[in-house]
Amino acid sequence: MTKSASTSYKRLSFSLYLNYVVHGFGLLILAQNMTQLSKAWNQPLAVVSYVISGVGIGRLLAYLITGYFSDKLSRKFFVYLGMLCYFIFAIGIPFSKSIPLSYFLAILAGVANSALDAGTYTTFVEMGGGNGKYNVLLKAVISVGEFTIPLLVTLFSDLDAWFGWSFMVMAALILINAILLFPIKFPDKRVSDKEEKVEERPHSKKAKALTTVLFVIYGYLSMALMIWYTQWITLYGQQTLKFTDMQSHFLLSLYSIGSVIGVLLLFTLLGKNASETKIMIVMNVIATLSLLIIVLSKSLVVAEFGSLLFGFSAASGVMQTALTSFMRLYPTKTGFITGIFYFFGSIASFTVPIITGRLSIQSIKLAFSFDLLVGILSVLVVTIIAFLIKEFKLSNQFD
Repeated sequence: MTKSASTSYKRLSFSLYLNYVVHGFGLLILAQNMTQLSKAWNQPLAVVSYVISGVGIGRLLAYLITGYFSDKLSRKFFVYLGMLCYFIFAIGIPFSKSIPLSYFLAILAGVANSALDAGTYTTFVEMGGGNGKYNVLLKAVISVGEFTIPLLVTLFSDLDAWFGWSFMVMAALILINAILLFPIKFPDKRVSDKEEKVEERPHSKKAKALTTVLFVIYGYLSMALMIWYTQWITLYGQQTLKFTDMQSHFLLSLYSIGSVIGVLLLFTLLGKNASETKIMIVMNVIATLSLLIIVLSKSLVVAEFGSLLFGFSAASGVMQTALTSFMRLYPTKTGFITGIFYFFGSIASFTVPIITGRLSIQSIKLAFSFDLLVGILSVLVVTIIAFLIKEFKLSNQFD
């Protein structure tokens, strides 16, 4: 790689990561402003919560479409599409007085998420010559946005300023980044359609089809594993383990700290070309064991250790690592694969609250403990994936 190309890629990486700081804003900004939006719309909090659900609808509607067309059109187009949708969302929500319009804008935020994913994950894989280590860092960058937005909302509230300023900060970052990104050239796609057409034996085709199904299932399980935990760990600490409110909330903080440590470890390992499938197996085994530690724990220190370990493993970017491995099966359809993978992850975000809600009727312990089953299934699925990829040599390498 030439010096100019290296500089260009660094600038491109900066802009792509900045988009995911904004995405971190987008994930929480509605929830952080629920009370203010309730007053602005003259509606109860339940209606605001209904509007927030539009983000998930937007993801489900758009993931397969944006993923498919990102392979046909340019990656840059979809990155800009995501930025535009988020910009309209950020500018529109504070001024909207209509619930239908606000719901549409929330759907647009979901579309923004899917468009950014379709353009960004594929770009980082192509930029890295097939290595997905840069995608893993997206987890940490999103956390920066999620950490910052509550502070901004609190700051404007303490200053008795208009709640919409937090949305304006989000819009300003998008506008600045759009200008920075405009002159930068995206990497060329690494694999042509002809290069992928390699003769496959019948049993290899069947193995590839089965592996594809398993990756799709893992897209659901890996997201469900994290959502299940983050939704119930605080209540589990309070009601089952009888910890104080502060101690129970700190369990989630330790999960976030563990996540950042895990991301840095995976970035280092993938940079040294460590086996993606081995990472998937080890991290899922650790995540399942850490859940077992928490379920069996009776003391605060043990539960805290288990929470830190769970964040380190389950939220380390192992989901993004699995996506990179999935992309290798279809190197000319990486955008579509991204769409499929996260489409099923989005389904998990809808179904897990429903499943756990019903389990919680019996007990909070039962609702939380069932995450162990998800962990065991995840270990089983990634182990079979690793076996199939190794046994049938399914993984295509990017040139």
